[in-house]
This record gives sequence, structure tokens and C-alpha cells, in this order.
Amino acid sequence: MLAWWVNEPGAAASRPMVMGERPEPIPGPGELLLEVSVCGVCRTDLHLAEGDLAPRHRQVVPGHEVVGLVRELGPGCTLFSPGDRVGIPWLGKTCGSCRFCRSGRENLCLFPTFTGWDRDGGYAELVTVSEAFAYRIPEIFTDEQAAPLLCSGIIGYRALKRAELPPGGRLGIYGFGGSAHLTAQMARHAGASVYVMTRSEAARSLARSLGADFVGGPSDIPPEPLDSAILFAQAGDLVPVALRALDRGGTLAVAGIHLSDIPPLDYQSDLFQERQLRSVTANTRADGQEFLSLAAQIPLQPTTAMYPFSAADVALEDLAADRVNGAAVLRIGGDAATPAT
Repeated sequence: MLAWWVNEPGAAASRPMVMGERPEPIPGPGELLLEVSVCGVCRTDLHLAEGDLAPRHRQVVPGHEVVGLVRELGPGCTLFSPGDRVGIPWLGKTCGSCRFCRSGRENLCLFPTFTGWDRDGGYAELVTVSEAFAYRIPEIFTDEQAAPLLCSGIIGYRALKRAELPPGGRLGIYGFGGSAHLTAQMARHAGASVYVMTRSEAARSLARSLGADFVGGPSDIPPEPLDSAILFAQAGDLVPVALRALDRGGTLAVAGIHLSDIPPLDYQSDLFQERQLRSVTANTRADGQEFLSLAAQIPLQPTTAMYPFSAADVALEDLAADRVNGAAVLRIGGDAATPAT
């Protein structure tokens, strides 16, 4: 099969990934083998390719927003049938026995497995997944629309929960890419006012089109104090900026697996009056199920930019340079890609 993998981590412009032939994966007990239709291009894939996240094994295949059809069932599979449309998320498996798994907090599992980091992901024609961690895709969404829901959407949903946005509250969003533009729609559906601070003019235009109440630059002060805020940009220097924009008792959730260094915080101006700073770590399967149900109910309208399978390296470079508006998605099934020479 054809696949992309991280050869030597480096800047996206140096093309750290290569494409070539890999052996077809074989589904183990409780696993599904999928023919990949599309795979979203997530900023975590970029961190992996550039070395911000150290690859867990050599020549790992990225990609954890995977949509495909079940080709084969491994021994013991009972939840899906051949031909079913399935989604693969970032959370690939948990141990099920540590103190966090036992208490319903499997996103904090001590021994997790992540798709496209620990195990090969969806930048490939075929991929395996533990059926217990796969999702059925709501019929209302096309493959292209569904791909960014599987990480960007789920993480945005968990970030909203962590930010404790009150009913009808004021939500600040810092950075406006694949996850943020879906989160804004969820917040507006819940009756919130949305204030977007981002550096990209194309992203600002998208925010306006989605009904944001205020759109400005990353360091701009919103016109009203915020009840909650979510930092999607990977810029630690925005943490004090966002904290100072919060009203008393407000919460800032940082949604991302990688963040640049946070400058020193001033207790009086940044945290006093019960402002909270929280991180967001992966998601539980319950988060995913709840989110996909909500996404279909709204329904969410993902903004996507399609790339051929052969241009996965270009998609990552465009993402690094903020040239992607919304979410980038690779079209894999039926693509006439050829290995790089």
C-alpha cells in the first residue's frame, strides 16, 4: 500500500515526510482494517513532522482524523461489519485498568495509545483500529466534512466543557483554525456570544461569516469581559493576554498538545479574582459520542480545503504557514498518487 511517514523530523518547508510503499497492515484481535477514504490534516501531525512531538517509533505514519470503510474484521470483532463507514480518532486505545480509566477519565490514562503517533495513522491507503475506539459517522456528513470532526471537533467540544462557558455567556477564541471554527458554531448554537482574536485575515473573514460578535487581532482586547476563553493558537505568550480578558471567575482552557513557553504570570492582574487556567488533554470516548451526536443535531458546517493524497507534505507546509482556512483534508481513496522518487 502507499503511505506517508515521517523520515527525519524537520521544518515543514524542508518536507520531512516521504511517500512510498509499506506492507499492508493485518488486523489483530478486536481490530478493524479500513480502506481509507479521507484523512484530516491536524496541527498535531505538523508537530510530529517538525519534531515538537518526538515520534514514538521510526517512520511513523501520521493522521488521526480518518474516515474509511471496513474491509476486514479481526478476530472477536462484533461492533461493525464489512462495508461500514467508520471514523478513527486521536485516542487509539487505553489500558482500561489504571486509576484514571477506572474513574471514567480515560483521557488521562497512564498507558494510552494514540493514532498517528504510537500506531500508524491515516496518511495511508489502509489502516487498522481497535473497534472499541472507532466511531460510526453520522449520515448527514460527507467523508470530507466528517474528517475534521474526529479530532478538531472532539477537542473543541472538550475544550468548551473545560472552559465552563455559562448559558448565554461570552466566549473568547484565540486562533481560528480547524478546531476553533467548529467550536464557535457549537458556542453560538448554545446561545453564547463569540469573540475571535486571530492573526490571519482569511480566518477573520471566516469568523465573521460564522456570526462572531467581535473579530480582532490576537492581542486585541474584546469589547466586553469574557466569561470563558479557549486558546487554540500554539502561542504561550497569549496566555496572559487571554487571562486578562477574562471577567472575574472566568476560565481559560488551553486546547493543544503543544504550546510555546508561557511568559511569567502576574498573580494580581492575571489570576486573582478566581480566574482559572486549565489544560485540555485528549478526550474520552464519551466525549466523542456526545460531540458527534451534537454535531449532527446542529448541524455543524466544517470549512475544508481538500488536497490530493500525493500532496500531504504540501498540506502540512500550508498549515505551518497559515495558508489553510478551516481544516485541511487529504483525499486518499481513489487518488492516483505515486511514491516520491
